[in-house]
Amino acid sequence: MKTLRGIQKNNFLVMGRVGMDLFPDPPGMDIEHATTLNVDMGGSSANIAAGIVKLGGKAALLTCVSDDAVGRACTRMLKKYGIDDCYIRTVGGEARNSLALYESRVVDHQSVIYRNGAADFEMGIADVEAVDYSQFGALITAGTVFAAEPSRSAAFHAFTLARAAGLPIIFDVDYRPYSWPSPEIAADVLSRAGAMSDLIVGNDEEFGFMAGGVEKGLAQAKILAETTADLVIYKMGEKGAITFDGASAQRTGIYPVKALKPTGAGDSFMAGLLTGIADGLTLAQAILRGSACAAIVVGKPGCAPAMPYPADLEEFLANHPGPTDP
Repeated sequence: MKTLRGIQKNNFLVMGRVGMDLFPDPPGMDIEHATTLNVDMGGSSANIAAGIVKLGGKAALLTCVSDDAVGRACTRMLKKYGIDDCYIRTVGGEARNSLALYESRVVDHQSVIYRNGAADFEMGIADVEAVDYSQFGALITAGTVFAAEPSRSAAFHAFTLARAAGLPIIFDVDYRPYSWPSPEIAADVLSRAGAMSDLIVGNDEEFGFMAGGVEKGLAQAKILAETTADLVIYKMGEKGAITFDGASAQRTGIYPVKALKPTGAGDSFMAGLLTGIADGLTLAQAILRGSACAAIVVGKPGCAPAMPYPADLEEFLANHPGPTDP
């Protein structure tokens, strides 16, 4: 399968945003009363890239950053995590990198996202045409990259260029309503992106959104696997996941943990899944590895800093009683 062969190269081009995360210290503190904030890297695509590199893979980020202190901080943090920044362009004017303030708690959890005039939406056709796609094994993107122009058109063009170079396209639906002008536009654009993708990962609500109703999500995932995609992973939270491989389906469980926060799980799942496939695991084993990575991240503050290294993953698996029965 072309998709698995590309992933097995363990060298990924990740398209999408990098931002700055701010989270109160100590864990459990609410934003309103915080006096100390930890600062680290955020943004779905950057988090996925960080998770891949920490688990032994290679990743380059394709995006734009703002020409200010926050943009420079984001670029510095990319380098800290070992992510290749050669395809990042700095943009001036009023464009700004996104800021995310979120709490390390589950009860009454608050996340506040600042995305006005987002710098990553300035990615254009010239940016994606400057990439040497032949050096990568696969293209990864999260759905947010399609939420505004010129990023939307550039992302679809990148899909075309990646396909021409023989790269499989890995699509994390990652629907964020606040980024889109309307749900109708989001449903149409995300459905188009899904139809062009080889591996699609999303939760039950995201597939349901694409299909026009949460009750239709499972059928939508199955249709995509039988028509255009090689693999579709339908995540169901605490109920685990269903992976569609053509007409066949297999269920996997999760690693239950006491969560510190609800953020970062999806990004860590993707990193664990892809590096698991690259490391020679079966598809079911790689999905469980992704679930273990997700469990690790929700138990620690931050997103990129919480992503596990191999030693962290080995320790977690050695001490956990095991996944739930699917």
